[in-house]
Amino acid sequence: MREYGVAVVGCGVGRMHIEAWKTLPGRFAVRSTCDVKSDVARRVADEFGIADATADFAAVLRRGDVDIVDICTPSATHGALAEAALAAGKHVVCEKPLAGSLAEVDRLKAAASRAKGRLMPIFQYRYGNGLLKLRHLMAKGLTGRLYLSTVETLWRREPAYYANPWRGKWKTELGGTLTTHAIHAHDILCWVAGPVRSVFARTATRVNAIEVEDCAAAALTLADGSLATLSVTVGAATDTSRLRFCFEHLTAESSAAPYTPGSEPWTFTPAGSEIGARIDAALADFRPKAERFAGQFADFHAALESGGKLPITVDDARAAIELLTALYHSAAAGAAVDLPLAADHPKYGGWQP
Repeated sequence: MREYGVAVVGCGVGRMHIEAWKTLPGRFAVRSTCDVKSDVARRVADEFGIADATADFAAVLRRGDVDIVDICTPSATHGALAEAALAAGKHVVCEKPLAGSLAEVDRLKAAASRAKGRLMPIFQYRYGNGLLKLRHLMAKGLTGRLYLSTVETLWRREPAYYANPWRGKWKTELGGTLTTHAIHAHDILCWVAGPVRSVFARTATRVNAIEVEDCAAAALTLADGSLATLSVTVGAATDTSRLRFCFEHLTAESSAAPYTPGSEPWTFTPAGSEIGARIDAALADFRPKAERFAGQFADFHAALESGGKLPITVDDARAAIELLTALYHSAAAGAAVDLPLAADHPKYGGWQP
């Protein structure tokens, strides 16, 4: 089993990535931290016992002992850094959103197809054993048709949060609460319910003095004909994430944990005693996995070793970016927007105003 060297670029969210990489010794070794603030890179490196710390991204790309570049920088920088790392022959792990437009993600997909390394976007919320139980029941054919889904991302972010100079701005954050906070829950919706075919959205900036939206509501139609609603704000009293899926044979509901909605406890309410017994029997053979970043990184190692499909793909990230594009376009136009969006769509090059 090969051990891959990792450089973590961006030491904010990157700290959580380092914690996860460190749980997988023998598979990964963090060799370097990189941040535009060299003192931050050094402080985080010292905290985790990492020898190298730098502010020089190009130097990271030149290192022969770094196989994987893990990009955890502000949103608007992701695409260019990922493309440079792929060109340097590295595998790339990249935080959300992968890119700032459909055009950019398509360029990245093309670059990854030519590159020696592989590109894996981050959607660690998929790695929660409650959500994986639902996927287990779906795979066994126990849920029946999906009727309605509701997704709530109700968090609190005050002015101190937006004092960070890259937050709250179209140019650097790329969007507001749809882009930064709700993208994970909306990815879960698509992972469970399938592709989105139509959206009607409203956005507003009501909580903070920022450029981007901090409240949003949307109604969706999915490819299977089911309906979904999205509710998003950073003006809630406390942080809550909640997903509910009303299927033909059961209703599945997540916990309210804001950053681990995929984790236990989930409730599965059967539509009758017979289906309830079948659900219990099916869940008896469910095998839990490592959660969040550690779970995704473990599957990443398996894919690198086998050459098999990555656990999260560029197409998964593209679906999230396509949904973002449609939501913002619908809110700006005051009209429903149908998906998929073609290359001649007016927002293909970016949803920012």
